[in-house]
Amino acid sequence: MEKTFSLRTNSHDQMVDITPKIQHWLLEQKINNGIVIVSSMHTTAGITVNENADPDVKTDFLRRLDEVYPWEHTKDLHMEGNTAAHLKTSTVGHAQMIILSKGRLMLGTWQGIYFCEFDGPRNRSYHVKVIEG
Repeated sequence: MEKTFSLRTNSHDQMVDITPKIQHWLLEQKINNGIVIVSSMHTTAGITVNENADPDVKTDFLRRLDEVYPWEHTKDLHMEGNTAAHLKTSTVGHAQMIILSKGRLMLGTWQGIYFCEFDGPRNRSYHVKVIEG
């Protein structure tokens, strides 16, 4: 079972909580147990699991990535000018695996699945595949 989801990001750097959409789809499909793989379809946007209770976590996360990978660097050669976005995506990763048990994503109390935009705003997509079992 698999599905591609679309979303529109509205800022240059952004973390979008996609947990509710994925969980809702899983419940609709009546999938009970397995492994859920969530993958970004882009080289400048990733997927991570992180805290979803305090919005300052997202702010701090994006700020710290910006400190490590500044948008403008005099030695960057990539002609599109978005080398920082590629580096951030490689650091965060393009995909995450989450256990599915009794129809529920096995996430901790404060965890959520985030689509991480690093070169927006853009129309984006991410793919979800379930390996049942």
